[in-house]
Amino acid sequence: MSEEILINVTPNETRVAIVENGMLQEVYMERGSDEGLLGNIYKGRVSRVLPGMQAAFIEMGLPRTAFLNAADMVPSSVKEEGEPTPGLPIAELVREGELVVVQVIKDPIGTKGARLTTNVSVPSRYLVLLPDTETIGLSTRIDDENERARLQECVQKLRNDENRYGYIVRTKAEGIAEEALKADMQYLDRVWQLIQSRTESARAGDVIYEEPSLPVRGLRDLMHAEVDRVRIDHDGAFAEVREFAKQFIPEWLNRIEIYPGNRPIFDLYGVDDEINRALETQTPLKSGGYLIIDQTEAMTTVDVNTGGYVGHRNLEETVYKTNLEAAQAIARQLRLRNLGGIIIIDFIDMDNDEHKRQVLRTLEQALERDHAKTSVSELSELGLVEMTRKRTTESLGHRLCEPCNTCNGKGIIKTVETVSFEIFREIMRSGRQFEATKLLVMASPGVVDRILEEQSTTIAELEELIGRSIRFKREDQYSQEQFDVVLL
Repeated sequence: MSEEILINVTPNETRVAIVENGMLQEVYMERGSDEGLLGNIYKGRVSRVLPGMQAAFIEMGLPRTAFLNAADMVPSSVKEEGEPTPGLPIAELVREGELVVVQVIKDPIGTKGARLTTNVSVPSRYLVLLPDTETIGLSTRIDDENERARLQECVQKLRNDENRYGYIVRTKAEGIAEEALKADMQYLDRVWQLIQSRTESARAGDVIYEEPSLPVRGLRDLMHAEVDRVRIDHDGAFAEVREFAKQFIPEWLNRIEIYPGNRPIFDLYGVDDEINRALETQTPLKSGGYLIIDQTEAMTTVDVNTGGYVGHRNLEETVYKTNLEAAQAIARQLRLRNLGGIIIIDFIDMDNDEHKRQVLRTLEQALERDHAKTSVSELSELGLVEMTRKRTTESLGHRLCEPCNTCNGKGIIKTVETVSFEIFREIMRSGRQFEATKLLVMASPGVVDRILEEQSTTIAELEELIGRSIRFKREDQYSQEQFDVVLL
């Protein structure tokens, strides 16, 4: 497995792409106008407490108030004892007007504000600092029991009497030396001291801690032993990333290089073309089949189709091969499109139970490389796979696109014939309800032309029925569904 990280920096946009075996797998972006808030720590003010929802709205200087659920809060008395949240009512945890220190755990998505927690954590290369508990946790992706025991012992040993904070050991810590863990712990201690000093002087709406720039976060969160090299096309970002690497991962410093090419760095593997294809509903499979991926507010659905693939043996074999290929393609598309929440996959129906197990196992194996947490259920009686993928930021489609002005995000528009009949009904309604000598209908050129060419008899009958003349006017700026009936 060959893997590269490409970092593209322009004046108002930074993008990080993960490429595996020459194929784009994930893309992260940050624009000057909408930098991500995930991980940032703020001092906020409680603007409203909602006992019925066990939540509160927090003002912290953002366009929309943020959302704080009682389940994401731990009272200070409980924090000190290191016990789990006892489920206190929200009204006993915060009051309107109170100042609170909160961290963003989910970026604003669509019309929803950011989601917050008072359980602050600070990540580094190998560890996540949990200042409000003494618990030591380990990533579930570290499978080797001996390695888990070693890491647990290392962290326990490195903590001193003054530093009794809790830590989560990240997946990237597997196999690393004790000295690297110690350096991470010292770094996190310095960051936490800075956060504490800023908290004391901060006012409502102030940012207490900001996550590093996207290039540095990309190196911190995405760099691992299988990454062959990191290529950066900007001198400033290159220097910043190198400085971070010197401090935390000096052994991989030689894998970070400046990209000197004349061609844009994302042209190397057709990254921009892949991004554009990921915005389309249909995704082709190499076999000739295809996926239909439909993202809605409630969930994402994925439909698998054989398309032009006819196989070489029989129908069951054709279906099985298509579903196997689709399982791997779906895992990639979820990462690439950054789709989260509830996902329903409709594989092509299979009769063979072993085939069903193999397809599901292929999907689970392909999802193992996903950085986001996923949970996959068994095939249902209807042949559907239900799964979830943790969503913390907006999907690629929502970041890069906006609802169509013509269809208002529906994806369909009314036919010319449908709009014509709506106009006829409005003419009848207006003609009977209001006094006027004439009616003027303004509509899109396509609708007006269709009415005048094919519905002239209907217009004559309407004029006789309402006793008024009807004129039509083409409006180039009108969408196909838009029209007005004006009394003259």
